[in-house]
Amino acid sequence: MKLKSISLHWQILIGLILGVLLAILSKIFHFEDFVIQDISLLGTFFIRALKMIIVPLIVSSIISGVTNIGDAEHFGRLSLKTLLYYLTTSIFAILTGLILVNLIAPGVSANLSFQETPGGFENAATSFKDLILRIIPENPIASMAKGEILPTIFFSLLFGFFITRSPEPYKKQLTGFFQSVFEVMMGLTHFIILFAPLGVFALIAKIIAQTGFDAVLPLLKYMITVILGLLIHATITLPLLIYFLGGISPLKHFKAMSAALLTAFSTSSSSATLPLTMDSIENNAGVSNKVSSFVLPLGATINMDGTALYECVAAMFIAQVYGIDLSFVQQMIVVITALLASVGAAGIPMAGLVMITIILKAVGLPLEGIGMILAVDRILDMLRTSVNVWSDSCGAVLIARSEGENKLAVLKGKEL
Repeated sequence: MKLKSISLHWQILIGLILGVLLAILSKIFHFEDFVIQDISLLGTFFIRALKMIIVPLIVSSIISGVTNIGDAEHFGRLSLKTLLYYLTTSIFAILTGLILVNLIAPGVSANLSFQETPGGFENAATSFKDLILRIIPENPIASMAKGEILPTIFFSLLFGFFITRSPEPYKKQLTGFFQSVFEVMMGLTHFIILFAPLGVFALIAKIIAQTGFDAVLPLLKYMITVILGLLIHATITLPLLIYFLGGISPLKHFKAMSAALLTAFSTSSSSATLPLTMDSIENNAGVSNKVSSFVLPLGATINMDGTALYECVAAMFIAQVYGIDLSFVQQMIVVITALLASVGAAGIPMAGLVMITIILKAVGLPLEGIGMILAVDRILDMLRTSVNVWSDSCGAVLIARSEGENKLAVLKGKEL
């Protein structure tokens, strides 16, 4: 069987399994350094290639998407639907985590050796005023050069909107230009995606060779709480939403998004996965570019359901380990702060861990507690990123249905 005849998601899954096997063999035969330092270069090349196209893809997709939306009324309606979906699902995720962490109480009687706070975490917390100010770029070109996604999205939304308000022939010229750039970027995206199985193989091999499984047992109860919360949100809450509100088959949608989800799992970056997410949602799920180019870049930046759930559980776990009983009001502060912190979190590996500092400070918990959960954060980061991307994709198909797109490949009874 030729490799091209195997679907991309199967190729990625094979790469993931082979990466795990290589890492296990490296542990047995003691060649971890070769895997970590040499084999990992393949994963580094893949991640750098994805990062290379993120900013031009986001700028061109958002601007072309906004110009395709048309008038201000449609733009405002789509924006409202998108933000309402992101807010609703994030709150569902956080409340799921809060209920589970109170029921399971993974930090009560936990016997963990405290570690020093990793360098840089003491200064990682920032005010919400700074988070809001960060959205508006002083220099949009500089923000793009630095890979700052939130201000890039903000500028692109405004630029696209005012293209629709500009007179002819400038409106037509600019619309055609950014649509052309977007088409070129999608072509480049398809080329880079061909190397996804190789990149996933190297990334997974490096992660397991580095972390191993020794750190899992002492924090097993904490990990089970987070994983159970993520599973409930990903397999119950989100599927119910798209099934009953959009008439969409969750299984068909999962099949359509499987390549992007496996890549999200291995890269731990919703931003780096964005090119594959857009490719899957348009070519497999059948969502129009008008919706996907607006909803997905925004979701990869501000819709972090998995991260929000994880931050809530982690903060409550740290409080339980220290024997600090948080009141109902304090727990509500954790919920609200986790929601806002997840919006401010970057779509990069370990971003959620950094944003926990804001939650800990909000309820007066010691930052040193972060040292307790560091050992297993990389594993949980992979899972919560997959949930983040899954939620973005569910939002895209749900909003597409609400906009009257009735030919989606993931509708009930329709074959992919």
